[in-house]
Amino acid sequence: MVTIFMLLKGGHIKITISITIDEGKFEVYVKDANGIETNIHTYDNRGAFGELALLYNMPRAASVKAVTPGTLWAMDRQTFRRILLKSAYKKRKMYEDLINKVPMLKSLEPYERMNLADALVPKQYLDGEQIIKQGDTADGMYFVEDGVVRITILGENNREIEINRVPAGGYLGELALVTHKPRAASAYAVGDVKLAFLDVEAFERLLGPCMELMKRNIDDYEDQLVKIFGSKTNISDIR
Repeated sequence: MVTIFMLLKGGHIKITISITIDEGKFEVYVKDANGIETNIHTYDNRGAFGELALLYNMPRAASVKAVTPGTLWAMDRQTFRRILLKSAYKKRKMYEDLINKVPMLKSLEPYERMNLADALVPKQYLDGEQIIKQGDTADGMYFVEDGVVRITILGENNREIEINRVPAGGYLGELALVTHKPRAASAYAVGDVKLAFLDVEAFERLLGPCMELMKRNIDDYEDQLVKIFGSKTNISDIR
């Protein structure tokens, strides 16, 4: 196994390149307070790494090790900054500010928040457009960047009943990801809405540290769950 980047601590470190994967498998490791390495992610023939240190002018936050032969493309600091820095920093900063408003994400480390910000995908919806459909399989969660989202459930005679509205800075869709159940409600745009979407794969990979916290804090969802599921039986099922 060949180490490409070693974890560096403190000091003035000259970071010169970021890497894009052409082919090959590469594992990412971070060290805990006791110096024990943990594999947090595996790149398989695609992906990029090393950009965080260039973007924030900070030491490498992790080690990347090649586990198969592979081919990488390197970009030097000057080229990286000229092409990507301005737009990437603006996007990441915007989403970091959004993420910092979500209580359940406070347990994430700074580098985890940066990775989460990178994984978010912008989506826009027009007034009245459906964002989530009740009964569908969950494909991710949403953070509301701008606008308001209306949450409804089906009542008697399939009549939709509004149970909540999520304003800018709020989030929705995480419930189905935590409970591993189909969408329990529908969501619609109220006016034009801008959202940041996190797909289910990224949710499980990046928000793993929050999963137990979300389950422990399920009481925060109790009023909403009672309205959605109709009883507390379903609540106890997911504790």
